[in-house]
Amino acid sequence: MTNDACPVCQSPVSDGDDACPCCGFNLQGATRKFAPLPLDPDLAAAAVPAGCDATLQVVRGPSAGVVYRLCGEELTIGRTPQCSVFLNDMTVSRIHARLHREGSAYVLTDENSFNGVWVNNRSIESKALASGDFIQIGTFSLLYEED
Repeated sequence: MTNDACPVCQSPVSDGDDACPCCGFNLQGATRKFAPLPLDPDLAAAAVPAGCDATLQVVRGPSAGVVYRLCGEELTIGRTPQCSVFLNDMTVSRIHARLHREGSAYVLTDENSFNGVWVNNRSIESKALASGDFIQIGTFSLLYEED
């Protein structure tokens, strides 16, 4: 491997690593050339699973610009790569918070995290989210939007 950092999370990797020790990305030897694929707009729309009607966008933090489509009844947020919303930073607990559906709304619940969860600059234990809410988790600021 010619790179000394993971192409996904930018964590240091050694020449002998088959996978990133931090996020688990399969390094497969050498980095392959990337070329974007042309997408048919109809196929792109069909690629979003049914029931995905909200997003979390990282507006500040190490992965600013990343958008997570929220699908399903329960999602986890944390620094464990298995979380639905993976926030790779030591200011984020392994499983920092959960999102679960109550009717048509997502409810955000702190999972006894070390640094807490903040919504619109208020510390919360649990809160039903509304479109436009800003969520602070560690060094990350996320914008919640409903489609």
